[in-house]
Amino acid sequence: MKEESIKKEIKKEKKWFVYILECQDDSLYTGITNDLDKRMITHKSGKGSKYVKMKHFKQLLHSIEAIDKVDAAKMEYKIKQLERNDKITFFMKHPRLSFSVSKIKG
Repeated sequence: MKEESIKKEIKKEKKWFVYILECQDDSLYTGITNDLDKRMITHKSGKGSKYVKMKHFKQLLHSIEAIDKVDAAKMEYKIKQLERNDKITFFMKHPRLSFSVSKIKG
C-alpha cells in the first residue's frame, strides 16, 4: 500500500508543459507533455504525432509550464484556436514561459 501512495505522489509532482514546435515546412504544432526532452526526441524520431511525422520536426520554439495536465490541455486547446502569429506571441508573452529555442534541432 505504501508503494502505491509513493507512486501517486511522484505522479503529482510531474510538471506538465504546453509546447510549440516548428516543422520543416515552417508550420507549427502545439502539444502537451510531462517530459519535454523525451517528447522532443520522440517527435524528432518521427513517432511523436501524425502531423509532425508528416511535416518533419525542425525545432522546439517555446514551452510553458502548466499547473497540471488539465491546465495544460485547456491551454493547448485555446492556443490551437489562434492564428500562427498569435500563437507565437502568446508563448513569448506568457508569464510562465519556461523554455525557449531547444538544443534539439532537426
